[in-house]
Amino acid sequence: MKKVLITGANSYIGTSFDNWIKENAPHIQVDTVDMIGESWKTADFSSYDAVFHVAGIAHADVGKVTEEQKLLYYRVNAGLTEECAKKAKAEGVKQFVFMSSIIVYGESAGIGRERVITQDTPLTPANFYGDSKVKAEEAILPLTDDDFKVVILRPPMIYGKGSKGNYPLLSKFAKKLPLFPNVHNQRSMLYVGNLCKFIACVIEREESGIFYPQNKEYVNTGEMVKQIASVQGKKIWITGIFNPALKLMGKLGGKPGGIVNKAFGNLVYDQAMSEYDFEYRIYNLEESIRLTEAD
Repeated sequence: MKKVLITGANSYIGTSFDNWIKENAPHIQVDTVDMIGESWKTADFSSYDAVFHVAGIAHADVGKVTEEQKLLYYRVNAGLTEECAKKAKAEGVKQFVFMSSIIVYGESAGIGRERVITQDTPLTPANFYGDSKVKAEEAILPLTDDDFKVVILRPPMIYGKGSKGNYPLLSKFAKKLPLFPNVHNQRSMLYVGNLCKFIACVIEREESGIFYPQNKEYVNTGEMVKQIASVQGKKIWITGIFNPALKLMGKLGGKPGGIVNKAFGNLVYDQAMSEYDFEYRIYNLEESIRLTEAD
């Protein structure tokens, strides 16, 4: 029996992991502590084998924040993470699992341009959100020793039932639009069920280091929308008629160009980076979409 403490209440990842464990890995006991305020500092971490730290401020519209809000990102995403990791180590916890992000490598390449992240790709955060994740990693990795194992997860976009971000928008398009652009792009993505399995494996095996979990398949935006529509019993035509206009918008930049590049740009991990000597990709793309779209 492994005992895991999730630090951060009501987060999408933390809640998903808790629910997944209850259904699929009852030999792991999961508790949660709220990190808002100061009360967590008096919580007893000593009975836990691992801390799974998910507390943080998620990616927002980075163009519309004040300097004070930027400082809050650093205080929560970096400062709180370091404080929590040090408490875990001091109280005898053996493993600290931190949710970082692919965002530490910067944004995706624009429409029509490739971007493949390899083991040699340097960290190049494009904004304060990505930099706050880098600062957190830099603060906790030196805490690693024989008795305290630090795990850094740098997942790509995570999706699943109830997720936020780009997937719900694509799902809305799939249900309402008769046409959708057929742009030949590739994205690394990670279904939340595969992430939960990955975290369970990492904790069971007492791993340490930096990890890059992703689905077995790269995702093409248009094909994903087509699959979502199919699951919903809708008909949608994927067409290249919009491609010249989309490419022009991507090159011109600004807010419309940013939206186009975010939706149809390219950003993938080299698949070799995500292969480990344990199997965690137990849901394929088709099944993950079916589970995500289920009522």
